[in-house]
Amino acid sequence: MIRNELDAADIHDSRLREAYRRCRRINAAHGRTFFLATRLLAPDQRPPVHALYGFARYADDILDAVDPGLGMDVRAQRLQELSDRFFAGAAQPDHPVLTAVRHTARRYDIDTELFEDFLTSMRMDLTVTDYPNRDALNGYMRGSAEAIGLQVLPILGTVVPVAEAAPYAAALGRAFQLTNFIRDVDEDLARDRVYLPADELAADGVDRDLLMWCHRNRCTDNRVRNALAAQHAITRKTYRFAAAGIALLAPRSRPCVATALTLYSEILDCIEDDDFEVFSHRATVGQARRLRVAGAGLIQAWRVRNGTRDVSGPAQSGAA
Repeated sequence: MIRNELDAADIHDSRLREAYRRCRRINAAHGRTFFLATRLLAPDQRPPVHALYGFARYADDILDAVDPGLGMDVRAQRLQELSDRFFAGAAQPDHPVLTAVRHTARRYDIDTELFEDFLTSMRMDLTVTDYPNRDALNGYMRGSAEAIGLQVLPILGTVVPVAEAAPYAAALGRAFQLTNFIRDVDEDLARDRVYLPADELAADGVDRDLLMWCHRNRCTDNRVRNALAAQHAITRKTYRFAAAGIALLAPRSRPCVATALTLYSEILDCIEDDDFEVFSHRATVGQARRLRVAGAGLIQAWRVRNGTRDVSGPAQSGAA
């Protein structure tokens, strides 16, 4: 399967092929919902999307997953080394993930500023543990979530000028991350982080001390429940805005994005159905449901690629 994808993407150099294979393995191992959605993309689109995921995961592992005993100074140094190596081009030997993502960035002419924004937000995670208001949180998400949505957009293709579709792509990335912030509030507290605007929490009488009480006691105080419900509503609104941009994508990309949006937004359903008990267990969409949604999307994607389904959108003026 991966050989077919690499051939379809016109990636024939053996070193590049192995680099993209590494990124695909990372995606399959760590991004279950995201990887499932990528199966709905055309074969030539999958390797570059895996490369972008691999790069994001590489940076995230420096922050959180690899050797949690490392000090922040060492993590900061490693992030800086990652940045230096990425922007240095082919001037030095590379990790396979960097080889693949740089190749993808060049091939699709992805603005290097988006990678700078991403790495800036990753550095913020080294020192910033709270966000006083929505503007501050949005500043973080501009690099950590919106930039990734914008990186993927040239691979997906659009039927309108890219600038017209960009706000919706950015919003979808933001919606995905806001979902994570609500679902993972307990896990983030264990890392001494709160990714919810402090002033909005305070409107319901919630502060870090109360969140830590919920974390220690594995239950959700009613004030926290009300605050999370308010964040839930904001995230729902963000999904509704992002959904309007699906019709602006190239037809072959719409089933994938629609499936990802459906599955991720259903995490919100699970959180609400659990009455916001995010401190006692992690909300997930069941495997059977994920497979049903992905299966329906796969059929639609096959029909689109084989010209048997009308997926008309705006008049075409960009790459499809």
